[in-house]
Amino acid sequence: MFFSEVEKEKIIAAIKQAELNTSGEVKLHIEESCPETDPFERAKQVFLYLSLQKTAQRNGVLFYLAYGDRKFAVLGDIGIDKVVPENFWESTRDTLRLYFAQGNYSEGLQMGIKEAGFQLKKYFPYQKDDINEISDDISTEIIP
Repeated sequence: MFFSEVEKEKIIAAIKQAELNTSGEVKLHIEESCPETDPFERAKQVFLYLSLQKTAQRNGVLFYLAYGDRKFAVLGDIGIDKVVPENFWESTRDTLRLYFAQGNYSEGLQMGIKEAGFQLKKYFPYQKDDINEISDDISTEIIP
């Protein structure tokens, strides 16, 4: 596994914290290499394979990292894309890029996930009756 147990715990804690701000659902998938030239295309495949489009408000978010290839993407579902500005994910990607360039993948993901939760709060505020529709664990399964 790319991350230590402590790093995984911190990333999962960041997901849980982000989801306290928003009804959006956050998922992290990591793999060593990206089988696609474009990591965004791979993120789309992973998003569908993990059924992240099945949230009630279509407000799932995938953080995708191919650490061996140093590629990443952030992908929001159509419910998010319908209401946010076109450049909505730029600040989150910039945060990730800044940390990743220094080799700080765990910290970068923690900060990027927190940033996403903060940004999504404006459009998808946390609801008192909110249920966790997608598990907060880190996905590492082999996806065809």
